[in-house]
This record gives sequence, C-alpha cells and structure tokens, in this order.
Amino acid sequence: MKELPDKLKMGEKYDPAMQTTEQADADDYFQRLVERTLRLQPGLSREQAEGIERQSLGYYAGYYDNETRARVERLFHCAHPFFGKIEVNGPPTAEQAFSKGLEAGARQRRQA
Repeated sequence: MKELPDKLKMGEKYDPAMQTTEQADADDYFQRLVERTLRLQPGLSREQAEGIERQSLGYYAGYYDNETRARVERLFHCAHPFFGKIEVNGPPTAEQAFSKGLEAGARQRRQA
C-alpha cells in the first residue's frame, strides 16, 4: 500500500476516490486516507480518523453528479454530512441546498 504524501490539495486527495469503481480499490484507498490522517494528527484514534475521512468523502462527492455521489457513498460507506445518503434521501433540491447553506452560514456567524 503506497503512502499518501503529507502535502496534498483537496482534489489530489479526493479525486482518486471519485474515480474508484471497485470495492477492493475503495477499501485500499480509504485505508491510505486514514493512515495519512493518523500520521498528520497523531492524537486521533483510528475511529476519529475514519469519521473525518468518511465525512470528507461524503461532502466532496456532493460536488459530483448523483451517480458518482451514490457510488462513492456505497463504496466508502459514507454519506453527505448535510444531505445524508443519496440512496435514502435522493438528491437535494436547489431549495434544500440553499436552505442548508443559509443554516451553515448562520452557525458560523454565531461561532465567530
């Protein structure tokens, strides 16, 4: 298993996952993602690192078409952090996406 480099742009890190079509390849790549996260954040448990990567994969897949998002969610056992699994909830409508964006912005303002 080839180690992922410490310095990666978001696309360099997650685009390979968006192209993955086989479960064995997804499992391998997921382990590489988790190992990198553990290496860069040594205080995390494996469970925490897996949670971070699943959430990030689910979010990143949301920028792709519905077919890619569904495949990534299935292969990497993840879901979009705001919209949930596309297989369960379907793709978000424009109104749902706008509403979730407003909610996230309001939360960030309250935290600032």
